Amino acid sequence: MNNLEKYGLIKENNQTNQNLGRVIAQHRDLYQVVTNEGVLEAKVSGKLRYQLESPIEFPAVGDWVELETKIDIGVIQKVLPRKSVLVRESSGSSSKGQVIASNIETIFICMSLNHNFNPRRVERFLTIVWDSGATPVVVLTKSDQCDDVEEKLQALEDVCFGIKVIVCSVIDETGLAELQTLIQPQQTVAFVGSSGVGKSSLINHFLGQDLLETKQIRGSDDKGRHTTTSREMLILPNGGIVIDTPGMRELQILTGDVSKTFEDITELAKDCKFRDCTHQNEPGCAVKKAIDEGFLDADRLTSYLKLQREVSYSQLNSRQLENQKINQIFGSKKAMKQSRKHMQQIKRR
Repeated sequence: MNNLEKYGLIKENNQTNQNLGRVIAQHRDLYQVVTNEGVLEAKVSGKLRYQLESPIEFPAVGDWVELETKIDIGVIQKVLPRKSVLVRESSGSSSKGQVIASNIETIFICMSLNHNFNPRRVERFLTIVWDSGATPVVVLTKSDQCDDVEEKLQALEDVCFGIKVIVCSVIDETGLAELQTLIQPQQTVAFVGSSGVGKSSLINHFLGQDLLETKQIRGSDDKGRHTTTSREMLILPNGGIVIDTPGMRELQILTGDVSKTFEDITELAKDCKFRDCTHQNEPGCAVKKAIDEGFLDADRLTSYLKLQREVSYSQLNSRQLENQKINQIFGSKKAMKQSRKHMQQIKRR
């Protein structure tokens, strides 16, 4: 088995291409790319940089690329089509997007069974994972620190319906064998989650060595500190391929599949009296009826509506977004101007 086959190369990836490589790490504008000849540093060619229109089109960990070798550095000429890509909104006010990982079969959404536990956070991660094209698996870590595991699993019943949920602990090795069966040779998986939930500890266990730095979460509030600072791809002893990602204290959504994450609400909405029902105050709303009858958690509907708005906003440009918010608050720009005029008249009195 050659280098690229170890990193997941299959015939569909154009195995005869001598200029093929896979991005295994990224450090700002420099990339580490594995080829059949070994690992080399690479940068994006000027031509490709000019052609790419969005930050999410630039190479990312997991990407298959075509590159040329010039003296001691590779030059990436092309990013091959991705079969899956996990994207989040980048930090800051501009909507640019950031690729977390690409060409992944399974994404492990990690959440610890302490104060970090939050079903609403799982919904946010599921929204972007379903949109990525990969299969989500929810991993509940640090079960050795939890006395009410069954209660927490029950809280996730609606959120994780049809999704595999694994309860595990690195300390007493609960659930680790089950988790490892989902990391097959030449298959690429990624671990995502908040800081301090134990992603690096899990990967270290599967590596059989403490290769990734880990830090304990603060005992005062169970919040973790960023340990992994960049994305990198690792080969496990069993041949599985793992992408470790930095912890995300705040997950902002660029694109997402809300209907898949909230399939229960999507199905209920089909029985609403009005096709464009917003599930607020309309008569004949099947979703509100389900809440009143105790079949649906009101917090889940609140989360659904919030994520639906976020996804809608992220797909608008800044001017459209401004108009959308004005319409939501005032009804229209005309109404906003009237409200502003009214306030000015009050101040003059």
